[in-house]
Amino acid sequence: MPDEFRQILGLRFYVGDFSGLLDRAMAGGLIAVPSAPVLVYLADDPAHREALENSDFAITDSSFMVLLWYVLKRERLPRISGLRFLRGLLGRGEFRRPGATFWVMPSAEDSDGNCAWLRQQGVSAGSDACYVAPFYPPGRLADAALLSQIELKRPKFVVLCLRGGVQERLGFFLKTRLSYLPTIICTGGAIAFLSGRQTSIPVWADRLFLGWLLRLLNSPVSFGSRLWISLRLPFILWKYGSNSVKE
Repeated sequence: MPDEFRQILGLRFYVGDFSGLLDRAMAGGLIAVPSAPVLVYLADDPAHREALENSDFAITDSSFMVLLWYVLKRERLPRISGLRFLRGLLGRGEFRRPGATFWVMPSAEDSDGNCAWLRQQGVSAGSDACYVAPFYPPGRLADAALLSQIELKRPKFVVLCLRGGVQERLGFFLKTRLSYLPTIICTGGAIAFLSGRQTSIPVWADRLFLGWLLRLLNSPVSFGSRLWISLRLPFILWKYGSNSVKE
């Protein structure tokens, strides 16, 4: 495995520099952005694990995972958040071209707010480039309507703005069913932090690994439950290390 990748929990994590990540994102493939709870789900959900392990690569969004990896393995990993990744993509000309992007949103309200913000930034995101996801049940999933729309428009980038545990399975479905391979990016709520739909996370807070604290202060109950789930991650990383949790 090249030096710019590291295998953790059976996933291929990119550990190169940021400009290299943006270059790789132009080439197509499924890019996962797993938070700590999403990594914990690997031990509980075979369909979720299948999707993540079959991504082309993941980025080190979880500051908790980066810290734990250093404690357990004495190896420093560069942390690249999904928020920084999305900001970087928004600055690339390929990403901003008309018809280049297609966005999958969790609700009609989020679609309206997020896509309006994108248009203000000069990104082509009309109603025909934004899709409101239905409810997806557990297990392997399929969405024929979404598949049909993407096949018709053939965007270079498909951005999944859904919650962790769902968007990865949807991304895997698209990767295996589309007749071509766009770049499928699982950025979750990152767009909402930029558009104002969720708590704003300044660049300095993101760089200092403090985004989780701002989210906790804004939504102590809902985000606190995610932090509670994350407490299983140290044991999972200690037990499996680089290996898949199914081994």
